[in-house]
Amino acid sequence: MYSLGPDFIPPGIHAGGLRYHGMAPLVSACLDQGIIEAKAFAQKGVFEVANKFFKAEGIVPAPETAHAIKAVYDEAMRCKAENKSETIAFLFSGHGLLDLSAYDAYVEDKLQDFEYIPEAAE
Repeated sequence: MYSLGPDFIPPGIHAGGLRYHGMAPLVSACLDQGIIEAKAFAQKGVFEVANKFFKAEGIVPAPETAHAIKAVYDEAMRCKAENKSETIAFLFSGHGLLDLSAYDAYVEDKLQDFEYIPEAAE
């Protein structure tokens, strides 16, 4: 399993269930085999795209789901820029009705982006 170690304590940011610093063994195996690639996104950009999704679809995505939507959005914009037609699939894993305070913080420009510092994990 990939982890940042037992002594790593992530900063107290709002990222829903994404605060967990380990990864499931199956996901770790897929990453190790090159089947998937890991991506990280700043939370302001994630909430920006989640807000667009809400306005278009009428569904408030959970922050975890919003990260997947951000990846889909970025891929769609890449395809558009390259004039390519590709099928993009993702899993919508949950609503964000318990996370409305985070959306409120985004709208009020109170969310902060935090950059990962590798030395902090050592």
